[in-house]
Amino acid sequence: MGEHRAKMSPFLVLVLVLHVFEFVKCEDAYRFFNWNVSYGDIYPLGVKQQGILINGQFPGPQIESVTNENLVINVFNSLNEPFLLSWNGIMQRRNSWQDGVFGTNCPIPPGRNFTYNLQVKDQIGSFFYFPSLAFHKAAGGYGGIKVASRSVIPVPFDPPAADYTILAGDWFKQNHTDLKAILDSGNDLPFPDGILINGRGSNAFTFNVEQGKTYRFRISNVGLTSSINFRIQGHKLTLVEVEGTHSLQNTYDSIDVHLGQSLSVLVTADQPPKGYYIVVSSRFTTPVLTTTSALHYSNSAGALDGAPPGGPTTQIDWSINQARSFRRNLTASGPRPNPQGSYHYGMINTTRTIRLVNSAPMIDGSQRYAVNGISFVTPDTPLKLADYFKISGVYNLGGIQDNPTDNPTGGASLQTAVMPADFRGFVEVVFENPEETVQSWHVDGHHFFVVGMNGGQWSAASRTGYNLRDTISRVTVQVYPKSWTAVYMPLDNVGMWNVRSENWARQYLGQQFYLRVYSPANSWRDEAPIPNNVLLCGKAVGRQP
Repeated sequence: MGEHRAKMSPFLVLVLVLHVFEFVKCEDAYRFFNWNVSYGDIYPLGVKQQGILINGQFPGPQIESVTNENLVINVFNSLNEPFLLSWNGIMQRRNSWQDGVFGTNCPIPPGRNFTYNLQVKDQIGSFFYFPSLAFHKAAGGYGGIKVASRSVIPVPFDPPAADYTILAGDWFKQNHTDLKAILDSGNDLPFPDGILINGRGSNAFTFNVEQGKTYRFRISNVGLTSSINFRIQGHKLTLVEVEGTHSLQNTYDSIDVHLGQSLSVLVTADQPPKGYYIVVSSRFTTPVLTTTSALHYSNSAGALDGAPPGGPTTQIDWSINQARSFRRNLTASGPRPNPQGSYHYGMINTTRTIRLVNSAPMIDGSQRYAVNGISFVTPDTPLKLADYFKISGVYNLGGIQDNPTDNPTGGASLQTAVMPADFRGFVEVVFENPEETVQSWHVDGHHFFVVGMNGGQWSAASRTGYNLRDTISRVTVQVYPKSWTAVYMPLDNVGMWNVRSENWARQYLGQQFYLRVYSPANSWRDEAPIPNNVLLCGKAVGRQP
């Protein structure tokens, strides 16, 4: 038989070519990364330790991207044990498959690789990645993430002369395996040994500036147990961004950054040319741990002089008043070309109130940590896979109550607890802290509006003091001792999402759970399909995606 080919008019060919061109032109850009994760010797506090390196670096390589770009990150595990990376603050719209915590992903086995496919959809700001499995976070393996605005979106400040990342946090001289063994034996961690800035101890880094120019510093608390305070000798800090939200540009002498949090400040080199201390110190600890770096003016040979400036002399009241002063810039555009104040969160009726109370119970003679009387037990099968394959007996849906009626600070039980939630709900979450230490909470996959925080016991009457107009929205929030913090959170992201303490010992010993945001539509519009490269483990081994 002869082959018949229909002829196509030149005009139709041109139209098809233009359509293909438009499709290619409009597709969001891709950035590709190849990372090798290995152990290596590090000396952050002058003592040899076993650290986790990414491409031989500690901290790991920085990710620089632009709103809506696709990040393809191929991670090869050269450790002798399973490994996972998670993305602190990167939303993963419709795609908890890429979240990188054990509730959603099987670990990468030794000698194997896994390719994460992330999109920084409708996002800007400062974040970081870190190893989420076991107690690997105490060995390094973390790095910064910058998400810049698209060129067509105005930013509410002039481009800085340079953009610096500060990854700071407390550190232990013991190897992460020894720290994990302490926790596994039923004990709490010792006091940290020091503070690191970008993986090193005091006076290890110099940040160069030129007289009269303004610089952006992105500061993340990547530590394990301690809040920190950041300050620069003789210079003011102008806050401009908090975890993806442009803030009012208030000026501070120093800023508290709690566990897991990230923010950006502008610093103008407007002082006499010489060297100035950059100081990071622990907050609410005895003793106070301090480390320094240097801000050096290029037109000066002057060295650092005098003593590093001290931090805040008052404690909780000072910090809580500063936190309340973090406000949203209502007129600035976010990742889209519409003002951040166009979403009137305070005019939306909440569909549910979730109260979460932290506690530190002893269970069977061992130190554990809990939420609403439940201390989380990690199963052998990721919850996301159990949900997808309908594997029973892996987790207890509804095992953690959203409004505890008994005393959750007393006894506690061990469970693999998951809280059910409806897609497109708009919930009020109240974090209640009856303990004497500052807590820090993170919710994967969601931003929330910090509408209130105060001392004492939360009640319905506390809502009269909420900020329903211009509060900051973020992904991690602190709760002060004997205090509460309330947030409004749109449940706009289907998936299985980790809600956790950012104190990594508390997280490891059970102060976390998973929020199952469910849509009955079972549509790719609401949630991405299971990845072709999904790793299977536990009861999911041998299943066909």
